[in-house]
Amino acid sequence: MPNDTTDRLTPMGVMVLALLSEGDMHPYEMVRLMRARRDERLLSITNGTLYHTVGRLQRSGLLDEVGIDREGNRPERTTYTLTDAGKDALLRWLRRELSSIDRPTEFRIALAEAHNLERRDVIENLRVRRDALDEAHALHRDGLTRARHKNVPEQVLVEFERQEVLLEAELRWLDSLLDRLDSEAFPWGPDAFEYSDRYRAQRKAAQQ
Repeated sequence: MPNDTTDRLTPMGVMVLALLSEGDMHPYEMVRLMRARRDERLLSITNGTLYHTVGRLQRSGLLDEVGIDREGNRPERTTYTLTDAGKDALLRWLRRELSSIDRPTEFRIALAEAHNLERRDVIENLRVRRDALDEAHALHRDGLTRARHKNVPEQVLVEFERQEVLLEAELRWLDSLLDRLDSEAFPWGPDAFEYSDRYRAQRKAAQQ
């Protein structure tokens, strides 16, 4: 899969591909599942944006049509499936964004969909992220120390101070997550899900 295909993926495109990794769906079901799962906290969800995204992903060969539903008086609903190229693009995007520290919105989505990657894959990419975070934290911490030694007014340092605190907190959280991932007692990966009655009921409701 060419990297430029992965580079062109939008956050909404990633969410669509991740949904299709659960099974074939029509866009109406995708929208309803996103809203039921409160994905608005990660990105803006509109019918128009999602349908436009589905069309673009299909033209790129990342998903494909598998049928059209004409049941009852409902409008026609085209069902889509994830292609091998789509799955590859999804996994490449997740790996890239899990290891990066300069795109916070993309990282949140990558973290929400990280369960599509195998455990060792997630650990490897999060450790790359941790190294970058540690370096950024040290730069902010040392920069603050130097600025205060030079009597730089505190009022111009508040943003630096906030960022240093946030970086320190994320490092603590990330260390905790990596510890859990290192334990086989922490279920992880595409095969670790149990398709519970609640999950099946959620899918059924979204299909109506």
